[in-house]
Amino acid sequence: MSRPLRIQYPGAVYHITSRGNEKKPIFKDDQDRQTFLSTLEKVNQRYHWLCHAYCLMDNHFHLLIETPEGNLSLGMRQLNGVYTQRFNKRHGRVGHLFQGRYKAILIQKDSHLLESCRYVVLNPVRASLVEGPRQWKWSSYGATAGQEKPPACLSTGWVLEQFSDKKGRAENEYRKFVRLGIGRESIWEGVKGQIILGEDDFVDSLRDHFGRHQDVPEIPRSQRYATRPTLENIFKGSILSDRVKRDRRIREAVEKFGYTQRAVADYLGFHFTYVSRILNER
Repeated sequence: MSRPLRIQYPGAVYHITSRGNEKKPIFKDDQDRQTFLSTLEKVNQRYHWLCHAYCLMDNHFHLLIETPEGNLSLGMRQLNGVYTQRFNKRHGRVGHLFQGRYKAILIQKDSHLLESCRYVVLNPVRASLVEGPRQWKWSSYGATAGQEKPPACLSTGWVLEQFSDKKGRAENEYRKFVRLGIGRESIWEGVKGQIILGEDDFVDSLRDHFGRHQDVPEIPRSQRYATRPTLENIFKGSILSDRVKRDRRIREAVEKFGYTQRAVADYLGFHFTYVSRILNER
């Protein structure tokens, strides 16, 4: 069974989603949703998390979590585990509530967190459940926009500071910012290796984290090699005209960076057997 790669370090920020088993609801009513938020509050306190945004749908949730102590896995085990226990007890059921492991995309805070916060609160709008984010009670939009009291699990400070040091003005600018996001393309088109959203230098800074997991076959290849260079960069310049250098790069592409022989052959326009022969030569 495959398992997702978790990159954890102090100060890391994540977009987290977790879905109901067999796509079934994880929130049957508002009391369930309130129970989840109170559970999140306790997890935030215990693990010193900061929740910058959230949205509770019927069969899944979205969270934007900052982990000052680099303890995402510990906190998520507590959050999903405790909530499952409370949900099962209230509804007289047993067994798994969530579908497999939660999904966590590591986000570059200074360049992508604000946009991610907007994306999260607009989920009900994109799903055509409401016309505007204010109409969806169970997201962080209303609290961040100054239209209701923030729940104890939410930290609005960082988001509002991006707009102004004056609270009223910041809330007004935030409302405008969210409205401008309606209809925009998904931010997840820029996700690298299914788990990183950030600029190239941010991705490069994580190479050591990925290097420690490249030999773990249970982790999907796309995640283990998320920071690898593109085939275009590997074979750029005059490499293709120099057979010795080209063949060395072919071996690097497959053995060091995890590209399949078929992918390398297709990129170079070679027959698959040529790449295979290069790899067998020593």
